[in-house]
Amino acid sequence: MEALIIVDMQRDFMPGGALPVPEGDKIIPTIEELIKKFEQRGALIVATRDWHPPNHISFKEQGGPWPRHCVQNTEGAEIVVSLPKDTIIISKADKPDKEAYSGFEGTELAEILKEKGVKRVYICGVATEYCVRATALDAIKNGFEVYLIKDAVKGIKREDEEKALKELEEKGAKIISSAEL
Repeated sequence: MEALIIVDMQRDFMPGGALPVPEGDKIIPTIEELIKKFEQRGALIVATRDWHPPNHISFKEQGGPWPRHCVQNTEGAEIVVSLPKDTIIISKADKPDKEAYSGFEGTELAEILKEKGVKRVYICGVATEYCVRATALDAIKNGFEVYLIKDAVKGIKREDEEKALKELEEKGAKIISSAEL
């Protein structure tokens, strides 16, 4: 069994949002095509989201590094890709005092995937050098075969994105393009 993990495709991470990934919106069509492909393959579709309380530790006003973003039940936290009804939504960093970049951190994602018999995960979304990287590394640590879909991720800084991709490859992730699926 395989799963497509869509990382943090939320309004606040898109151009015009509170914490935008440059050209993050450019990968929406590719991700929507991937969703269709994986749905046809009978794969599990998972979407992670930042789901911060208003007083989250990562916010500048709380001493964190980031502007206020992806606050629970706000427009900024909305997922911007069309998801099938049976998509599993994983909310992360949803406690005021806990940061989480990975979709696995503080969630039941690993258990859900294992329970469903998933062996291989395909990862897309934003931002490559932060939440995509952390999710992929944790997927590897949890024993999944990991494929990162290079034309379906966007990073903030090109050089940091390249560094993250190189690290993921060194740790065992396979970097592929959507055309290879």
